[in-house]
Amino acid sequence: MLQKTVARLRPKFSWADIFVSTNNEYAAEVKKELPELPPKNIITEPFNRERVASILFFIAQCGAGAKEPLLVLPSDHLIKNENEFLIALAAGQDFIQKNRDYILTVGAKPNFPDTGLGYIKKGKLIKKSNHHEIFSVEFFKEKPNLKRTRNYVASGQYLWNTAIYIFYPSLIERLAKKFIPDNYARFLKIKKALVGKNQAVAVKEYSEMDKTGLEYSIIENYDKVAVVAVNLDWSDVGSWAVLKDSLSQPNRSYIKGNYVGIESKNVMVYGSFDKLVAGVGVKDLVIVVTEDIILVCNKDDSQKVKHVIKKLEKQRKFDYI
Repeated sequence: MLQKTVARLRPKFSWADIFVSTNNEYAAEVKKELPELPPKNIITEPFNRERVASILFFIAQCGAGAKEPLLVLPSDHLIKNENEFLIALAAGQDFIQKNRDYILTVGAKPNFPDTGLGYIKKGKLIKKSNHHEIFSVEFFKEKPNLKRTRNYVASGQYLWNTAIYIFYPSLIERLAKKFIPDNYARFLKIKKALVGKNQAVAVKEYSEMDKTGLEYSIIENYDKVAVVAVNLDWSDVGSWAVLKDSLSQPNRSYIKGNYVGIESKNVMVYGSFDKLVAGVGVKDLVIVVTEDIILVCNKDDSQKVKHVIKKLEKQRKFDYI
């Protein structure tokens, strides 16, 4: 998926303009997966401190070079309408260059009520072009319940939050100073340490940054956030149900492994060929078979797998996590 994310950008961006921010542990794997990426463009974080810290760390690494608008996007998304995506990015870049005090996000038009995603309520129309409309953001709502999600989709006033953003680094620095002053103070120390090539100080300060999300700490507190609405056919592969829908046609089964089904439909089986899975009279199930765990859940409840993790932690069954 990292390779697909980069390939999606290549028609518009050169290798020199693409950076990967990752943990130290994955640097070698990134080099292996993206051999054409310049090694200096792999920004390795010594610890996981969530996205605000990683963005500030990236800006500190770039120093005076961080003057262009930044496009920040996750590496684990599926986008089927890639041409529409690139057109939307061009529209977003043009908007940000003319409105430097804005943060712009990409909003995917929802095609079903997914309770595992964040939603954006569209505000007033700011700009309309031949291809896309850009709206102010009225508010964000993270993972609403099914009833509310159905109402959101039916209204036509909501978009899925893809967590893809375009902004100027100087704006994020200013907003970090306003909304997360502790992290900002450490950012200044990191930037100074990196100029002096004092890696130990940079690592120490980064390790003490607060773990905080970009949306929670900055985006949702700022009054100049815009969204470009796009029909992306987009998926945030955050659950087994979303993975199934990405790999198969609606209401069709997806099978990987050794499976026999009798009067069964719309199931996802993800297993191996050394164990047989037999389904009799079942529908809308996700069945995952690994060496030591078998997961069986209703497709609509796949987001609740995280509750199983919490229960395993409570029971101290760490070998299964």
